Amino acid sequence: MLERIRIVLIGTSHPGNIGGVARAMHNMGLTDLALVAPRCEAITQDSISRASGADHLLHNAQVFATIEDAVGDCTLAVGASARSRTLPWPMLTPRELADRLPGECQSPNARVALVFGREDSGLTNEELQRCHAHVNIPTNADFSSLNLAAAVQVLAYECRMAWMGQHANEPAAQAAPRPDADDALASHADLERYFEHLERALVAIEFHDPDKPRQLMARLRRLYLRARPEQMEMNILRGILSATEKAAQHKQPRE
Repeated sequence: MLERIRIVLIGTSHPGNIGGVARAMHNMGLTDLALVAPRCEAITQDSISRASGADHLLHNAQVFATIEDAVGDCTLAVGASARSRTLPWPMLTPRELADRLPGECQSPNARVALVFGREDSGLTNEELQRCHAHVNIPTNADFSSLNLAAAVQVLAYECRMAWMGQHANEPAAQAAPRPDADDALASHADLERYFEHLERALVAIEFHDPDKPRQLMARLRRLYLRARPEQMEMNILRGILSATEKAAQHKQPRE
């Protein structure tokens, strides 16, 4: 399970924080580190020093230009942040997130991304809306700011505890039927392609006006991310959109 969890850092500005994250990950047995548009060099004397023996994670880290690229092959993306400022989103505590992981990783193509934002401003609303859910660490309300590595450590610890619980019940877990390939969840990249297709179709039938969006696409994004469609279901939905576009093209203009 732990090998299916990716830590994604967006816009990190201090190499020491990247090193601290690597150390926190290695402490808890996580190995997959992704950096999105970092604002600093990932491998420096400071980051290696802060990694304290986990610098192999720094050297193996993948660097991406966008969040979409970093989580494209993931089936669940969870943004570490307070609630979105413009539109409520499913919110989890770290423990609730961990409780979901054993079942989440049953899907044959499962991969989970835990997404962390910039040290100074966190994740943007647009980035948060690329996530299926948000996770918020319940801190002291009078002093709620967490160091990036500390935030990663909290979630990584909960992931490890979930893994240990699953390992302790391994015989029962092995007896459970395994899902087959037809049950594979749609990846984040599949969903992004669907959202692009959906918006195009809604514009074609004049249901959606991009100049007056009224948060329509954000609300539809929240709906489908909450539904967690499978790949086969996504193929059906894409087929419906293609048929809708075709019908719209052949629609006779009103007199």
